[in-house]
Amino acid sequence: MRNVVIVVLAVCVGVVMFGCGKKQAQEEGQEVISMETLSTTGIPAVQAPEAKPQVAVSAPVAAGLEPLPPPGTGKPSVVEIQKALKNAGYYNGPIDGKIGSMTNSAIKEFQQANGLEVDGKVGPKTWAVLGAYLAAQLREQAGQ
Repeated sequence: MRNVVIVVLAVCVGVVMFGCGKKQAQEEGQEVISMETLSTTGIPAVQAPEAKPQVAVSAPVAAGLEPLPPPGTGKPSVVEIQKALKNAGYYNGPIDGKIGSMTNSAIKEFQQANGLEVDGKVGPKTWAVLGAYLAAQLREQAGQ
């Protein structure tokens, strides 16, 4: 019981001695700025240490072709992948929306030819390069 009283007393003494920084600043005539006010002053905010900077990753793109808009709408459909592979000259099968052995082989060949990890999956890095071939076809269709 005696230890509890000592701890409570120590906390009270600390609060009295150090007080509230806002109240102390007002008494000393210093301006107190809230977080909302600080955000509108144009002074850059300090980033928390656990926040990691974002790094833009660019993939090589075939000459004269622009990549698709940044991802965010989801993964490309199998039909889009097959059309892009066909436009790139790696797929000659039907555009049927199914990943069969021909589509899988075409994906791997495309990855190898473009210096990508050869895993047979169309992830963000592969699609950043492959999607340019679909975008070229869409631009051609829009121009006609």
